[in-house]
Amino acid sequence: MRVVGLTGGMGSGKTTVANFFKDLGVPVYIADNAGKSLMNTNEKLKSKIVSLFGENAYNEGILNRKFIADQVFNSPEKLKQLNDVVHPAVALDFLEWKNKQDSSYVIYEAAILFEAGGHNNCDLVILVTAPLEERIKRIQARDKSSLAEIEARLKHQWSDEKKRKLANFEIININLPSTEEQVRNLHEILINTGKN
Repeated sequence: MRVVGLTGGMGSGKTTVANFFKDLGVPVYIADNAGKSLMNTNEKLKSKIVSLFGENAYNEGILNRKFIADQVFNSPEKLKQLNDVVHPAVALDFLEWKNKQDSSYVIYEAAILFEAGGHNNCDLVILVTAPLEERIKRIQARDKSSLAEIEARLKHQWSDEKKRKLANFEIININLPSTEEQVRNLHEILINTGKN
């Protein structure tokens, strides 16, 4: 079973594309959602986070997301420390999930797939792109974030140009019918190239 990475910058439409693959019956693992869940349910991971950030990291056993965000937002070192404990837990969870799937390929969706080196564990990678102005509009509508907040978050992600060099496929997500058609075409390619 092949692992197909799915990534793209904030607001590119990764979730939309992931849902189109799900509609085609492809198992999809959303790494960011898994990470959020594991930070609240995996006791070993929780104790590592407390040892890094202190007791304020949790409120009654639930991750204090605002506190953690404030800690890592302007500290690349603290962000790296958090990622260094969360990513291995997510990788292990993904392997357990993957072993339960019965499909020619699975999708592993992660926002910072390239930045975190996760693409090295994928057989192929799909990059979802959209024009920057469109992405900013989508993020503002979704998160009600200011332009300054969005730009600060975008700084932590690689440019599409840099990602394109490592991706095997690109889905340009500007309008939904076109995006859905690109997903269907790619699904056919992935199924047919998997038959050896």
